[in-house]
Amino acid sequence: MGGSARTPTLTVLLCLGLCWGLWDQAQTGTLPKPSIWADPSPMVTKRSRVTIWCQASLQADNYYLYKDRLIVPLETLNTSRDSSNKAGFSITSMSSHNVGKYQCAYQIGEILSQPSDLLPLVMTGQHEAPSLSANPGPVVALGGNVSLSCSSSWPRGSFRLLKEREADVPQHLEWMFRRERGQGIFHVDPVNTSHAGTYRCYVSPQSYLDSWSHPSDPLHLQVTGVYKAPSLSAMPGSLVLSGDNLTLQCHSETGFDRFALTKDEKLRAPQHLEGQPSPNFFLGPVSHTHGGQYRCYCGHKNSSTWSAPSAPLGVLITGIYEKPSLSARPGTSVKNMTLQCRSEIWFDTFYLSKEGSLAPPQVLHLQDRAIPYQVNFTLSPMTSDLEGTYQCYSSNSNSSYLLSQPSDPLELLISVSNSQDYTMENLIRLGISALILMVLGVLLFQARHRQGRPQDAAGTYT
Repeated sequence: MGGSARTPTLTVLLCLGLCWGLWDQAQTGTLPKPSIWADPSPMVTKRSRVTIWCQASLQADNYYLYKDRLIVPLETLNTSRDSSNKAGFSITSMSSHNVGKYQCAYQIGEILSQPSDLLPLVMTGQHEAPSLSANPGPVVALGGNVSLSCSSSWPRGSFRLLKEREADVPQHLEWMFRRERGQGIFHVDPVNTSHAGTYRCYVSPQSYLDSWSHPSDPLHLQVTGVYKAPSLSAMPGSLVLSGDNLTLQCHSETGFDRFALTKDEKLRAPQHLEGQPSPNFFLGPVSHTHGGQYRCYCGHKNSSTWSAPSAPLGVLITGIYEKPSLSARPGTSVKNMTLQCRSEIWFDTFYLSKEGSLAPPQVLHLQDRAIPYQVNFTLSPMTSDLEGTYQCYSSNSNSSYLLSQPSDPLELLISVSNSQDYTMENLIRLGISALILMVLGVLLFQARHRQGRPQDAAGTYT
């Protein structure tokens, strides 16, 4: 390098309270403040390496690093000529002596820049990890509320809650005590899409607030209701014989590449949504454990936001109990028919299904507990749409998704000949009436014509 070139350095000096005043006095001009950051992170695991970087917008002569408003007595790092707009200071083994709040400045000639923003440097891994949980759960509907609870056995100190891949300052909460166990509660209300993501929490003793514990296990907060709800269907149907194959299909608008399926959540939110790239969920061969109510969600890869849940789909597993019997009974009028499902064994719930129908089975609950146990399904109106093969099943209400063997099939034929005969008769009657009117019209015309001829003749002979 030429003799006139000056190599910038990260100057480190020790001051005892005088540095800030001298710094202010040294400012004879205005230089923009530099940026400061820690690589790989300002949260450094104990005995790990970290580098603090200071970068100016102009080519600088010297750089200064300050810790807790004092110039720190640390090793000086020279910068190369081609990267003289920044300088770095490395800590090879992080310890409690290195924690604190750092700032940096740079110098051009006799002018010292404004100080950078504060960079808090903390050490993690010093204490036992706390636990992190969500109440009511880690899957929350958009606009809902959730509380993240960080718990530790430390008697006094502070909690920190951090969200991964976020540049924001960690949320901070002082200790709360509950049954001799420290607990910090972070309330999120109302929930929006920015709250979705992965969280960890830390604890630090009261006397060492910059020395943090090991991180808690990650907690994945997922937000639902961000997109339109998909629909869920079953192939070949939601009524499945034990041992057969079943596929549930989640149908959504285009553009989604992650799909999740939940079972038996009822009115509660699921505890986790585990996505897969395919909208098809293969559940076969099924057993009694597959019976229940299902919903599906759609979302995007590497995202914690999901659609609203689909409408529930009940999957019924048949072949668990002995079969009932199914018979046809005349209805209360010619416009309906009754199918009676009957069991000699006590069951309180009965299902009626039609072969090939995509509609869910009809369900009736037992009203009369007298033997035999039976219910009556009413079919109306009596049209050809009701034709087909029917079977019924029995079940118990405390395990309503587990059904008996199907009854013997009952084929239902709807006769429409009577209505057709009535239609033909009406047509014949209308035709005869029209013919009679036509004949009467012809006869009347002829009669009038005959009466007119004698008058014409008499006039000729006068």
